[in-house]
Amino acid sequence: MSDVSGAARWFGPSADLGAPRAPPHATWLACLIALVALLVLGNLANDTTLDVKYGWDVRVNCAAVDAHVDGLDPYFVRNLKGTRLSYPYLPVTLDAFRPLCARGFLVGHYRSVYLVLAVLCGLLLPGLRGTRASPRDVALRVLCALGAFVGFEWVAASGNFAVLSGMLTAVALALLLRPGAPDVRDDQGFVARLAGAALLGLVMSFKLVFCPVLAALYFLPLPRRRKFILIAVAGFSFALPILISMLFYPDLFSSWLLAIKGQIPNQHSVYLEETNPSLLLLARSVMDKVGLADSQPVVFATYGLAALALLLAPFAVSLLRAIGKAGDESFLTRLDRWLMDHPHAAMRVTVLAMYAFYLCSPRLKEYAFFELALYAAVLIVDLPAAMLAAMLTVAIAIPTLASITGNAFVDSFGQIAVAILCFWILLLDFCAVPKRLAQEGSRP
Repeated sequence: MSDVSGAARWFGPSADLGAPRAPPHATWLACLIALVALLVLGNLANDTTLDVKYGWDVRVNCAAVDAHVDGLDPYFVRNLKGTRLSYPYLPVTLDAFRPLCARGFLVGHYRSVYLVLAVLCGLLLPGLRGTRASPRDVALRVLCALGAFVGFEWVAASGNFAVLSGMLTAVALALLLRPGAPDVRDDQGFVARLAGAALLGLVMSFKLVFCPVLAALYFLPLPRRRKFILIAVAGFSFALPILISMLFYPDLFSSWLLAIKGQIPNQHSVYLEETNPSLLLLARSVMDKVGLADSQPVVFATYGLAALALLLAPFAVSLLRAIGKAGDESFLTRLDRWLMDHPHAAMRVTVLAMYAFYLCSPRLKEYAFFELALYAAVLIVDLPAAMLAAMLTVAIAIPTLASITGNAFVDSFGQIAVAILCFWILLLDFCAVPKRLAQEGSRP
């Protein structure tokens, strides 16, 4: 099946793939894309003019590396120079991050380095069509990486290493979502996916709370046995840094456990109660208004219901509707066959599942929305014009305008609200046009 023309591809996929004529919505959509891009660039430039001491996370991370080099325990804040924040990563990362912190270059120039890395993330992200990416696709991915949910703005402000895990995520997605026949004989493609699964598992070990994302690998258009192998490889890669830390850094590993549990007195803690715009903290905030915030079972039950109602249940219902019913076959059998028969739609479902699982995390810091933006960037380019305009407005324009006007979702749940709304937009597109997805993704 032929792809749409360059002009039509710039402004969104069309149900009619025959005519090479630019659609009538070309002008207003081009203006919207340009306006959103100007907002994002203006917002990032405006941040550099503010009298704020940015880069607290990169200073913490490199101070921890320096403390480790000097033979001190970096999980005790008193051993970190120039900061009152704690180091949250596994002990093995202290040696892994040492080249990055050498000679203080990253601390002094992290903003420009991070900007280059964020652009590279957008360039590395894969497409789902299996065709060569157009300039429009690449531009939208880069724009989404830089502006969606103001995630990169928080990365640039804090200096958090989420930009590094974002780079690895982009490479992992490029390997996992590579085009090709979902055939058991496609050994070369499967080796690449194995590498992608291992890399994704390694990324999830940086922030352990995101490990459910690995379960989304089951939705890849592959035979069931191969999917289980991918999940096993990803799981082993996730566990490997933990095992290395336990075996080769036993004392530091004990200190790390104390630090992440908030059991080191009189210092900053990264425990779940730390302020962050997650569904768990939203549930606690709601329960606080009714006087039940001190009841952990009630708070976690509310959090689970919110994740189920807002994200997981709509995703499951949409997938069930797409698969349909066929005879007496089991659900997994029907699911596996549908995924194999519709590889484009299956890869879209995989990224949607990753997006949903990531958003369900109980600890979702502001800068983590940069990595969430990368999942959105994979999906946004295939949307029709109306859905694309809605995503640009909700995911990028509204948060950016809020940031420019000094209301950058601080101490609120604005980021997760717009991220959930964007998930519904993406899911609505998946539900509304199953024929389009089937035509674009089904095997000949």
